[in-house]
Amino acid sequence: MTAIRATNLSKRYGRTLAVADLSFDVEPGQVTGFLGPNGAGKSTTMRMILGLDRPSGGSVLVDGRPYAELRHPLRKVGALLDAKAVHCGRSARDHLLAIAQSNGIPAARVAEVLETVGLTAVARRRIGGFSLGMAQRLGIAAALLGDPKILLFDEPVNGLDPDGILWIRTLMRRLAAEGRAVFVSSHLMSEMAQTADHLVVIGRGRLIADTSVREFIGRSSQGYVRVRSPRLAEVAELVKIGELRPDHLRVTAMTPLEIGTLAARAGIPLEELTYVQPSLEAAYMELTKDSLEFTS
Repeated sequence: MTAIRATNLSKRYGRTLAVADLSFDVEPGQVTGFLGPNGAGKSTTMRMILGLDRPSGGSVLVDGRPYAELRHPLRKVGALLDAKAVHCGRSARDHLLAIAQSNGIPAARVAEVLETVGLTAVARRRIGGFSLGMAQRLGIAAALLGDPKILLFDEPVNGLDPDGILWIRTLMRRLAAEGRAVFVSSHLMSEMAQTADHLVVIGRGRLIADTSVREFIGRSSQGYVRVRSPRLAEVAELVKIGELRPDHLRVTAMTPLEIGTLAARAGIPLEELTYVQPSLEAAYMELTKDSLEFTS
């Protein structure tokens, strides 16, 4: 069954249309990256999925039902939206224990998730003294508490050091490999390129792309061959296409072999002949460059 299904989802705040007629699915067994510029409607969409905001139009189902109709919802869906939205006077252990008791989750599960996120040593420390990175780990522990099939993470790497970023990337990949649906928003394109299987990209509250990472890059950004030579102008004249830069030539309609063959026949030495793979960041910037917050 589809984990999350949004159908013609809309949300209006007065004159501001935050989400407009948005439809997409999130499937189990993969990490789905949720991308878009600031103000695109990502957080609003996540809040509507979790029943925290009521849609102005359309609907969203979680495991086939509206979130409000789920029995013991934390056993179905785990979410990290705001790591600092906690009772700062409680310890990490007591915070998780209160959540577990309110959702019929065994208390033994608290120790398990604290171990998973690396907070066992500070389990009895007050949350108010936590760094942002520690608070993020605690929020992830809370999301995992009910051992849910569906997980939503809003900017989960905020405040994490490089080791922490590698840890959350590995965790999300493992959760997806276990057959869970992982829906994650992030502004770090390098992380999404290494973590996500599928992308849902929105801009101005509307859907821009709903596709695999590879297809998104392939259709949105073109690779090129980078050529360096002490006789660069002659190479440019020889291939008759390409973009001449101060220190190299970019050629998009020929292969390295074709360029190298032409240069060899003409006796022109080459210092570099490299195919440059398009990046997720380049494709994302190209598609979202005109997407800004808007009113209607």
